[in-house]
Amino acid sequence: MLTEKDLIISGKIVGGAGEGAYFTQIGWVQQQCDEKLGFKPYPGTLNLEISEEFLPAIELLDQKTGIELISPDPQFCNAMVFQVSLQGIIGAVILPEEKVRIHPKNIIEIIAPLNIKASLNVKDGDSLNVVFT
Repeated sequence: MLTEKDLIISGKIVGGAGEGAYFTQIGWVQQQCDEKLGFKPYPGTLNLEISEEFLPAIELLDQKTGIELISPDPQFCNAMVFQVSLQGIIGAVILPEEKVRIHPKNIIEIIAPLNIKASLNVKDGDSLNVVFT
């Protein structure tokens, strides 16, 4: 299903654990996002609770090959990213290695070059569509 261009999923914005800001500002993460995605991520992630009808598509992410973010330190986690668009804002769904994931499978984290909530004037509880590109 994720091999199709323009797959759209929908979810509700939810609060996170506050760890995304740390991860997105690590030097190698910034550099690899810039090289591989074309942007340096804003500090933090947008957390989206995916509607149940879209869970099968999200579960397939673990089986798909996205763009790898590879840590130069073997003690640190790697991640896989999948390019998306949110109402015209470029971004990426980021999946840390399973051993370090803190969210249930129905929560995805999205990085972008700017603060998504402020840019789209949305808040926790609002719905948002994500288009895989």
